[in-house]
Amino acid sequence: MTSDYPVEHVLVVPTSLFHEIGHFQGFCPDIDVYLERLLDPAQMSYRPRDTVEEDPSLKQLIPYCVFRHDGRIFNYRRGTQQGEGRLHSKRSIGIGGHISSQDTHAAGSPYEEGMQREIAEEVFVESEHTERCVGLINDDLTEVGAVHLGVVHVFELDEPKVRAREESIIETGFHTPEELVADRESFETWSQICLDYLLGESESGGV
Repeated sequence: MTSDYPVEHVLVVPTSLFHEIGHFQGFCPDIDVYLERLLDPAQMSYRPRDTVEEDPSLKQLIPYCVFRHDGRIFNYRRGTQQGEGRLHSKRSIGIGGHISSQDTHAAGSPYEEGMQREIAEEVFVESEHTERCVGLINDDLTEVGAVHLGVVHVFELDEPKVRAREESIIETGFHTPEELVADRESFETWSQICLDYLLGESESGGV
């Protein structure tokens, strides 16, 4: 039976390109080295999401946005209505999702437009903030991770005001990295990797 819904096409890059630049497992802060080549229009393409979810020869680029106020990190649990079934009921510190072919209709960068669209779809951010890209996450040890590559953005909020917009974002709050790491195993793998980085950053006195 044919679906009445259009097939979503999402941004991907060849996994071979990622390996050519430099494969890593876990967190990598060398963003400039990677993003210049990964976001090269000649390397990017948009493929049907249902096929690339099972194709490790391609990496889906995912902005992974972390909201932080005074060292405390916004976190939540993914409800069963959340799109990626393999992450249901996991806790997370990341907001974001796929860059869609629809994001190419905007005048700016499709990646930037997609990131802002995903944030607006998932949460209300009711505070002034600054944003910086701090690194990438790769996890080839899980089925989800093998076909995705995360780009971590940290939003420093003037006030701890982030509210869920989607029903699939539940049990929200702000907690210190130490509090979250104490319950590390309840978090999805990307959040575990990111928390380890953020905890190390806070212990070293980094911003």
